[in-house]
Amino acid sequence: MNTKLLGLSTLLVMSSIACKSTQPPSGPTTFGDDLAFLQKHADTIVLSDAKGEAQVAIVPAFQARVMTSTSGGASGLSHGYLHRERIASKTPTPHINVFGGEDRFWIGPEGGQFSVFFAPGARFELADWHTPAPIDSEAFDVVETAADHAIFRKRMGLTNWSGTTFDLEVTREVRLRDPSQVLATMRVELPAGVRGVAFESLNSVVNLGKTAWKKDTGLLSIWILGMFPASPAATVVVPFQTGTESIRGPIVNDEYFGKIPADRLRVKHDEGLLLFRADARHRSKLGVGPKRAHDVLGSWDAKSGVLTIVQYSLPKPPGEYVNSLWKHQDDPYGGDVVNSYNDGPSTPGRAGFGNFYELETSSPALALRPGERANHAHRTLHLSGDQAGLERIAKSVLGVHLGELASVAKP
Repeated sequence: MNTKLLGLSTLLVMSSIACKSTQPPSGPTTFGDDLAFLQKHADTIVLSDAKGEAQVAIVPAFQARVMTSTSGGASGLSHGYLHRERIASKTPTPHINVFGGEDRFWIGPEGGQFSVFFAPGARFELADWHTPAPIDSEAFDVVETAADHAIFRKRMGLTNWSGTTFDLEVTREVRLRDPSQVLATMRVELPAGVRGVAFESLNSVVNLGKTAWKKDTGLLSIWILGMFPASPAATVVVPFQTGTESIRGPIVNDEYFGKIPADRLRVKHDEGLLLFRADARHRSKLGVGPKRAHDVLGSWDAKSGVLTIVQYSLPKPPGEYVNSLWKHQDDPYGGDVVNSYNDGPSTPGRAGFGNFYELETSSPALALRPGERANHAHRTLHLSGDQAGLERIAKSVLGVHLGELASVAKP
């Protein structure tokens, strides 16, 4: 077992023990098609702007995750990845139910002596790895719904590998946002000819127990992961803070599934950019630590013409982050803030788990007193339309030209 596996990506070796891979319908899917499929299998909440163009689909039974979104109404492009076979199946899998979705709630850490994915004393091996039911197979309660937002809540109990128990309540609000207002927070105007959909999840955790959560017995974190359809023309961009390794630490952690080949990960030291191919043809994952991370990352699919931006709450100073490596750790709070995963074959000749890539963000480790609350915001913005306008946004927000992103991919 590779002890460097981390995130949802860890379980993507599950092609050998879970359901077989199912590709989405050939070619891009529309929001209307994906929504009809979701409504056939689960109650689905749809948020919409006044024109019915920007829409977001949420499934409470799937832990209130945002499954997909669009800026063009029913006939518009669907932005989220759906694992249709898993959604349609009535038989749960023993380790995880991978439904897909472009914003889902998880709890970290995944590995190590403070993991909540391994029972006390279990081996750090795939056979003993189980996603906790409250964040995998149990529904979140619907608290409130409106045209532009919905609120969900879930009380849960978790036990980590070291035997520490946690009683907590999760509140999750998903809110549709105006793309121009989101860009304004980044000091960028929405150009004429560019349209988009923006939404955010506001996630909070409250310690319901009678004792404080302490570092020496294990802390939790809020972990938000988004799955998006991969493309031969898609590239992820992760800006990072420049500076010497002695001050800021390593630029990138790219050892989760073995070192990422140079033709798939371009490190631009002077510009502070990681450019990562998102074609679902080579299983790999990267992470950036708290002394390097910015509060934004994104991707560009030159084929569909969609620029995706993820912005999240990054405290200053950033604090410590849980470490999810599958082993007993020397540094359990030396984890990553942001991650990106690209699916692909686990071994030569074996198909990948699905045609997707991921953008992920985490909160710091949560040392909460009884009754104390912590929050983590994760914002997703999809933009399309006039290429010159998209170019200005990419350069201003992510610090990169679209042509440079396209050069990393190999359509």
